[in-house]
Amino acid sequence: MNMPGLEGVIGADSAALQRRFGPARLDVWEGDARKLQFSGEACVLDVYLYPPSAGATPTATYVDARRASDGLDVDRAACVRALGK
Repeated sequence: MNMPGLEGVIGADSAALQRRFGPARLDVWEGDARKLQFSGEACVLDVYLYPPSAGATPTATYVDARRASDGLDVDRAACVRALGK
């Protein structure tokens, strides 16, 4: 998931992501995994965080992006740029 434009997102923890995108619209825990959702006019960004080892702080390993209007997939890097502070 190390695609151009996702630097600073992949590998980031929840605090770093919320500094970059503001408060998460959705924050869901499933066991030791976590999903944060950020949204704006341009898109909705889902960031999935998993601990790199047992007991470690979860970090972002996967990102998905879609248009807020109809849910169609959009370029992940473009969504990161659109939502970033």
